[in-house]
Amino acid sequence: MSEPTVIVFAYRDIGHTCLEALLVRGVRVVAVFTHSDDPDENIWFPSVSALADTHGIPVYKPDTTSTTEWIELLRSLSPDLIFSFYYRHLIAEDILNMARLGAFNLHGSLLPRYRGRSPINWAILNGESITGVTLHHMVKKPDAGDIVDQEPVTIGPLDSIADVSARILIAARKVLDRQIHSLLTGHAPRRPQDESKATSFSRRNQNDGRIDWSCSAHDIYNLIRAVTQPYPGAFTEVDGQRFIIWWASARHEGKGEPGFVVDENPLLISAGSGCLEVIRWQWPGEGISSQPDIHGLHIRQKLGTENHHVGQT
Repeated sequence: MSEPTVIVFAYRDIGHTCLEALLVRGVRVVAVFTHSDDPDENIWFPSVSALADTHGIPVYKPDTTSTTEWIELLRSLSPDLIFSFYYRHLIAEDILNMARLGAFNLHGSLLPRYRGRSPINWAILNGESITGVTLHHMVKKPDAGDIVDQEPVTIGPLDSIADVSARILIAARKVLDRQIHSLLTGHAPRRPQDESKATSFSRRNQNDGRIDWSCSAHDIYNLIRAVTQPYPGAFTEVDGQRFIIWWASARHEGKGEPGFVVDENPLLISAGSGCLEVIRWQWPGEGISSQPDIHGLHIRQKLGTENHHVGQT
């Protein structure tokens, strides 16, 4: 019997890691579907397209695969297996049904929790202590198919999105390596998801990083670590300027109204409860500054007097 033909839909770091894992195992990938990089996005992850090119695999970057033209092309490739690794578009059911051995997606959470977009960011923002990856059968409804395998990943109280994302990559590789034989032979396990435990979250954008100082210092801290580098960062406004906070710590004590600048060295800002110590920050057009910072005067000039409130335009 010939080696199964595989079509991969992939993007970002997980897409690159999982495609690489298939290629290392000698899987017969006959086409890769990915996305053109957005010039307005910070492309911090390795290129799926470049990896496929290196191995001589045809690469396609359609805005949608749901047209007759693309469906016919996919059908002509006669896929036995279809994989989706952080591909951003919904794959039509007609395409999923082409795969004789099944279509499978790798999602960055322990399904059925955190279905939808940006699951790692949401998990950190919500103060979770554990997340993970799930390999599951693909069905019409996103992230709802039967589970093949899962691997948990811890989220420590000091972890940033970069820390957790690095562990997610390792977990994704583990799951794929563990199940590749069952997938290629048509014997992938399946365990139905418990719909009563399902949660869904929407896509996040840059403006979702705006800080609400009426929230607790702990919640603001979780937002900061959920969207810090390589993401656009949490921010507030100071006299019409965007002030990005790349890292901070939450203190239980605090005084003044939310957004009140308590002190400048260290830089302390009151929250709805507690106080946020700003550790790394950035003004527009300037480099990142850190505590302890020799430019304390610079902070004082920007923030003004001790009565200054951030979050004002």
